[in-house]
Amino acid sequence: MAPVAIDNTTPASDSAVQSLKARVKTVDPAIFPDGLRTSGQHPPLYDQIFPYSAFPKHIEGPTVWQPEDYAENPERWVHQFSAAETEEISRAADAFIASGLPITGISKENFPLPALQTNLASMRRELLNGKGFMLFRKGIPVKEWGNFKSAVAYFGLGTHIGYPVSQNRNGHILGHVQDLYADSSKIDTVRIYKTTARQAFHADECDIVGLLCLARAQFGGESDVASIHHVWNILQAERPDVAELLTQPIWYFDRKGETSEGEDPYIRAAVFYLETQDPANPDREQRVYCKWDPYYIRSLRRFSDKGIIPPLSAAQEEAADLLEATCERVKLHMILEVGDIQFVANSHTLHARTAYTDYPPESGMPRRHLMRLWLSVPQGEGGWRLPFWDADEKKRGGIQVDDTAPVARLEGD
Repeated sequence: MAPVAIDNTTPASDSAVQSLKARVKTVDPAIFPDGLRTSGQHPPLYDQIFPYSAFPKHIEGPTVWQPEDYAENPERWVHQFSAAETEEISRAADAFIASGLPITGISKENFPLPALQTNLASMRRELLNGKGFMLFRKGIPVKEWGNFKSAVAYFGLGTHIGYPVSQNRNGHILGHVQDLYADSSKIDTVRIYKTTARQAFHADECDIVGLLCLARAQFGGESDVASIHHVWNILQAERPDVAELLTQPIWYFDRKGETSEGEDPYIRAAVFYLETQDPANPDREQRVYCKWDPYYIRSLRRFSDKGIIPPLSAAQEEAADLLEATCERVKLHMILEVGDIQFVANSHTLHARTAYTDYPPESGMPRRHLMRLWLSVPQGEGGWRLPFWDADEKKRGGIQVDDTAPVARLEGD
């Protein structure tokens, strides 16, 4: 079924799209060492959004799962590196460090993992087309290797899953999830990952998010993951009116000031999308894709109070609450230990984090600290077919402000 116009927004012109594509491909290697620029956040191509009537009433397959499918079966989603695999990662990290290149210049070409390649390719497919999550138990011996070598190894491993993209206005291509003592109540300016507050179920601005645990909290800071296709089935069965509302591009998402020159401070979008059609195979399945973060729809009163955008309606507030509650019903809970690496797909799962408390300074224990990667997988390399102009770009998505250079520090700032 072809997309139909569901509002009066003028479609992006071919010349405008080509201009954006040209900008992404015009890269100064002195700024972007790997030769690739993050494309950043953009509104969808409204003429490529499908109406609710085109969506499936029920989804089946490996992307639909319940927590009991995995809670008692860790062998289905936890991988333990062998001594030989760990040694291969160690050798690749040592060789890259010896090269003198910055972490931002790591690519799968200069971080070869030949023995792991087949397994990583299989895991990548499972992330993109299967259950959508994976845990490498004690994947990196962080206490033995230290933060720098661990960062190199983790980043290098990540390049075999996807292309690392910038995660904020500062160009952090290696992110840090730790308490920076920011005020979590200031949701119009503060990113929640910089606080100890609970993070509601959400998807990040990338195809796959990775977390490497360097230090655990004293209490809390644990992960939850939900199958968004299972959630969709529940909504369709119990509240199809809410499912329909979530497919409409009437939701405004805050950009919290992380914008390039000339860009709007918010994006109007849908929450659920259908994949675009495959030109080479028009009969190919169009999967349901979710792009959601409740904090970003609830931090826009500075615009809605002035009449610049409409406020959230009562129906939208209910839909947001119900989406969160449904994820809570079907979540898989997991705890990351020091050295663990978690990868989660943002296409068909949502993830959350419990609130946490760090050890007090006098304890001598480190504060909770996770290194984060946002990874892009373009549609030409197996990624989902998305209704955005950058769907084919290697570093699609992410957050890119003008020509801010990528940075890979060892602590958050």
